[in-house]
Amino acid sequence: MSVAVLQTRRSMLLTGWCLLAVIVLALVIAVGVSVGELAIPLQNVFYAISNRTGLTAEPLNRIYESVIWDFRLSRALVAACCGAGLAICGVVLQSLLKNALAEPYVLGVSAGASTGAVSIVVLGLGAGAISLSAGAFAGAFAAFAFVALLTNGARGGNERTILAGVAASQLFNAITAYTISTSASAQQARDVMFWLLGSFSGVRWPEFQLVIVVVLAGLAVCLWYARALDAFTFGDDAAASLGIAVPQVRLILFTTAALITATIVSMAGSIGFVGLVVPHVMRFFFARYTGRC
Repeated sequence: MSVAVLQTRRSMLLTGWCLLAVIVLALVIAVGVSVGELAIPLQNVFYAISNRTGLTAEPLNRIYESVIWDFRLSRALVAACCGAGLAICGVVLQSLLKNALAEPYVLGVSAGASTGAVSIVVLGLGAGAISLSAGAFAGAFAAFAFVALLTNGARGGNERTILAGVAASQLFNAITAYTISTSASAQQARDVMFWLLGSFSGVRWPEFQLVIVVVLAGLAVCLWYARALDAFTFGDDAAASLGIAVPQVRLILFTTAALITATIVSMAGSIGFVGLVVPHVMRFFFARYTGRC
């Protein structure tokens, strides 16, 4: 069998897997929207979406339509975007640090983002999605700079990187706890504590518009530097030998990961595990079709 035929077959299999993944994601979102204190038939979920988008004009219970469109659908879509964003961050950090355990939560980036967002709220500097994301971004970048300082960049070794991430998490979690304790309002402190546990209950369509833009922009950056990410898995020297401007590309990719993490944390709190596991799962299924690491 020729190389061209093998490449064509591999491309077709990859396309099929991607289409299947999109279909499964759409079904999971639809099921998630239908489940809740008010159970909604699955077909009504599709009718509500198609009615709003002008594809159909099916008669539908107005309560169902309001619950679906004003509350549940936006939360489900934000959750999907957050999962995708954390997976992107996991891929970037694992490639740049050459560490299979690297992800925003383990490296303390999520903790730093939480500290930044909480500081914005408690200090009364703002409560909107943009201001929270800006504070979270500052905290996330500070946490990553702290880890990089402790590990001497990428030369500290896997064990040292993880230990530095744990130290950063503990430090920024302590700062967050102290910041909350200084809040003048007990209700505000309680709300912040619940938010830190991780919740999509407060997100609506404005939050979705922000997170989808940030995640798609981050994905575009990663696709643009896909060759560099592959090279980084073999070390900085290998990347430099391929003509990659290592310091500049590393800064761009780290900034992208910090921005995505900050946006997600500012909306849903600190979420772990997703950025660690999803990249490995995707490699298991798709590496044989793409030839990537």
